[in-house]
Amino acid sequence: MNQEEKSKRSREQILHAALDLFSRCGYRATSVRDIAQAARLSTGNVYHHFPDKESIFLALLDEYWQAIDDPDLPFNRALATDTFPENLEDIARAARETIKRHRKHITLIYVDVVEFEGRHIQKFYSEMSARFARFLARSGGDIQMKRRLRHGISPLSAVMLASRFLLQYFAVEIVFGVPDQFGKDTDEVIREFAEILRHGMLRPEVTRASGGTLEAVAGAKR
Repeated sequence: MNQEEKSKRSREQILHAALDLFSRCGYRATSVRDIAQAARLSTGNVYHHFPDKESIFLALLDEYWQAIDDPDLPFNRALATDTFPENLEDIARAARETIKRHRKHITLIYVDVVEFEGRHIQKFYSEMSARFARFLARSGGDIQMKRRLRHGISPLSAVMLASRFLLQYFAVEIVFGVPDQFGKDTDEVIREFAEILRHGMLRPEVTRASGGTLEAVAGAKR
């Protein structure tokens, strides 16, 4: 193994150890010495790769940002098909797999909220709509969806709504360890959620009524 390979391996060991410690113990409760010991490296070696502890934390967040932009991510592959929203169940299963795969990285988002008041993740979330728009443009999904979605429904809003709900649902299930948070089996929740998104909450006769409100239908029946 040459020096470049050794250096790369050391950096990976540092990030792996830091990810485990930050996700379990938090940022402030983890020291550079702790990271070095977990990585089986010297403290000097850690500082050779990273100027300070915060830069390690940022590197781990960057790893996650890059991972979720990967076209081969299960969630991205599911979103890139031309059958949205008919394939919402597939997207849900892909969301679950994505959260499982990146559970520790996702935990860092919550660490950032608690310990940094969200300072490191604000930019990421503020640019989320632009990233989704680029994703849809690359995959051609925006054109396909406009032909399939009801008039007045934005493909971007539809995809973001579905994505944010599913990812958050499985973050609570997997990261927080709360199964059946809706009081029913997750597969049942997915089916129900998919039906609501595809067809809405109101009965057809309600949506056809004047104003589309329950009050209008009730008044008509009286």
